[in-house]
Amino acid sequence: MEPIRRDALVQAAIAEIGAARSLDVSVSKIAKRAGMSSGLAHHYFGSKDQIFLAAAREILRDYQTTILAALKTARTPRARVEAIIAGSFEDACFEPAAVTAWMQFYANSQSNPDVQKLMRIYHQRLRSNLVFGLRPLVNGKAADVAETLAAMIDGFYIRQSLTADGLSNRQAVVLILQHLDQILRDPQ
Repeated sequence: MEPIRRDALVQAAIAEIGAARSLDVSVSKIAKRAGMSSGLAHHYFGSKDQIFLAAAREILRDYQTTILAALKTARTPRARVEAIIAGSFEDACFEPAAVTAWMQFYANSQSNPDVQKLMRIYHQRLRSNLVFGLRPLVNGKAADVAETLAAMIDGFYIRQSLTADGLSNRQAVVLILQHLDQILRDPQ
């Protein structure tokens, strides 16, 4: 039962953070959403920070799984870059609660070393995956282009978390791919 209950608490934490649009949610609320007592939540995680850390790991794990699945069908460097961009905006990754939770974890990484470490891993993986695909396309500018594309991905997440009428995930992909096309036409 422990893995099932832990997972239920993590999913409840993501949902509560998304609903509150803040990390200012209680263990009691998280536990109630998961259908258990706050004492049981503390038993499994020890503290609210540990629940939040587990939720951040879950979001990153889901993101990684989505990207790896998208990369399996990529046969060219361009297709690899497109898969990373499109995978970043899959419905499961870009749904409102996950986006809001993700942005809260970004903010939390400024003061929480464990979350900061997770964010650093995310950024390094995103950058290295993009650079690998971009290297044959833009030669010595792969790192710079990867940074730009990663910033655009993160930027659309920020916009989505701040406005109710943000772009759809499909619109975000189209805009980033249009920018990539422009870079590939004129790599200066």
